[in-house]
Amino acid sequence: MWAFRRNGVSGFSSSSTAEEVTREIDASGLTAIVTGASSGIGAETARVLALRGVHVIMGVIDLIGARNVKDAILKEIPAAKVDIMELDLSSMASVREFASNFNSTGLPLNILINNAGIFAAPFSLSKDNIELQFAINYLGHFLLTNQLLDTMKKTTRESKIQGRIVNVASTSHQLTYREGIRFDKINDQSSYNSLLAYGQSKLANILHANELSRCLKEERINIIANSVHPGLIATNIFVHNRLLTGNYHIFGRSVIKMLERFVLKNVQQGAATTCYVALHPEVSRISGGYFVDSNLGKAYSQGTDIDLAKKLWNFSMDLIK
Repeated sequence: MWAFRRNGVSGFSSSSTAEEVTREIDASGLTAIVTGASSGIGAETARVLALRGVHVIMGVIDLIGARNVKDAILKEIPAAKVDIMELDLSSMASVREFASNFNSTGLPLNILINNAGIFAAPFSLSKDNIELQFAINYLGHFLLTNQLLDTMKKTTRESKIQGRIVNVASTSHQLTYREGIRFDKINDQSSYNSLLAYGQSKLANILHANELSRCLKEERINIIANSVHPGLIATNIFVHNRLLTGNYHIFGRSVIKMLERFVLKNVQQGAATTCYVALHPEVSRISGGYFVDSNLGKAYSQGTDIDLAKKLWNFSMDLIK
């Protein structure tokens, strides 16, 4: 990947890997939940957190893929603590069951990484009759965070260790519908655009982290909430995009191969910003931030709209009732 490799203030760049940004960090004794950890950057995030001593709970819908990831982690890191729990973010019932099961274990929860997602899916409704990208990418994670927050607060109070919530967003948050979040047209199939709907869900991830951060600061709870743009990575999130997954060529060369050479990050680089924000000591002073290439970045205008964030929060609370 040729794109700008100059190190930022953090000392890292777009080419830094998850192992590099967490080098010499000992996170033994911490517990993290990583959603969508059965493949892609979620799997790499789980591996690197486990490498640093974190007890990782993989919240996944693909149990077979998760078992393969867990086996690979244990083969590399025999002392790793990795568990698998089923989680379907398109179902509020499944999210509530997952949270209830986790809370009942008595385990602490230091880190929550809301990573799972789908990209540019054809119009479809979730099991709760909500547009699927909004449901999986955003609302399922909003509900999950809501259901786990008391456990995180308890862990933080008792351990005196800062809690961290990381929402995996995207620079695509700038490519959304004109109004940002279509509160009155979330399920409108007639005007649905798969790319704009994806951007809407990623904007929602950022706004969620921002408003959650504001609320936690008001409560004086030592939990930070941030969002990250992992970069463009060749993973199975593109399963619905025929341009990238199909046999398309430009000047005789496949689109995906061109992107891999000139634009895309590999999975190790793609997981870096998530792992940096989840573990690095420098991030402890930042909440409500938007990180790119393991450095503090700046979200586009709607991503910093305080009123829009509050409106989305109230809208989401109504949806999960």
